Amino acid sequence: MTTAQETVEYAAEHAPRMEWAKHAPEVYKAMVRLDSAAKQGLDPTLYELVKIRASQLNHCAFCLDMHTKDALAAGESVERIVQLGAWEESRHFYTEKELAAIELTEAVTVLTDGFVPDEVYERAARHFEEAELAQLIAAITVINAWNRFGVTTRMTPGHYRPGQHR
Repeated sequence: MTTAQETVEYAAEHAPRMEWAKHAPEVYKAMVRLDSAAKQGLDPTLYELVKIRASQLNHCAFCLDMHTKDALAAGESVERIVQLGAWEESRHFYTEKELAAIELTEAVTVLTDGFVPDEVYERAARHFEEAELAQLIAAITVINAWNRFGVTTRMTPGHYRPGQHR
């Protein structure tokens, strides 16, 4: 019989392979500047949804931890974050503009066919002015780069505090 006083033993936390930012500080600083430039003119909620969705697709636990916490701190609902992994079945949680951005995020992130399908791009172009669309594409590209650093170096999730890396 188990009691409430017994503790649950979770799997061991893995250590990161390396602290890449420490060993490539100029690259890290350039990425931070690029990230800052990419989000200019984008709705902060949309920006976090894009970062979360790309991180889900890329299996970047560190970035999922970070951007989920940042989104919650910025007022995003738990429900919309939870449903993001199944957005096609939960479309009613998002605006048409958000849906176009999420779909574009998937197309740019996965590139299964080796290109972004015309219909996906055209749907996004209908919802975003050209300058905003350019920023959205930049934001998607930047989070994909961050994901690759996180996944490759096995950055450990769970320790991030909202706004920590701003």
